Amino acid sequence: MSTFHAIVWLDRSEAHVIMFDREHVDAQKIKSRSHHKATGLHGRGDIVNESHATKSIDDNYYHAIAEALKGVHEILVTGPAQAKDEFKAHCEHHDKDIAKAIIGVISSDHPSDGQLVAMAKQYFLKHDKMQGQA
Repeated sequence: MSTFHAIVWLDRSEAHVIMFDREHVDAQKIKSRSHHKATGLHGRGDIVNESHATKSIDDNYYHAIAEALKGVHEILVTGPAQAKDEFKAHCEHHDKDIAKAIIGVISSDHPSDGQLVAMAKQYFLKHDKMQGQA
């Protein structure tokens, strides 16, 4: 499904990719095949040093998410921790067309898919108004 907008909620184990237009919503889940969990201070997943950060990144997982987003013009990326920023960095190095389409990266807990679509519609409406496209 080729659409104009998408929202991606992700953590290091799972991504919810939701593409939508005025009449359609297409959602899919992508699971990480990595069994490595980041650990750090107090076991919260805080990355302590660069070598540990490198081990926690799953390029195949991030590439699968990017592949699911091919053809989308504007992407909002959200999630609870560092994975959203790692995904954006991955795209800047490996999936440049997707990186160009990412218009925002924001933090969120674990909303439902319906809440994600509502969040994205509100975000894109504000973004389009700021760009003079509304």
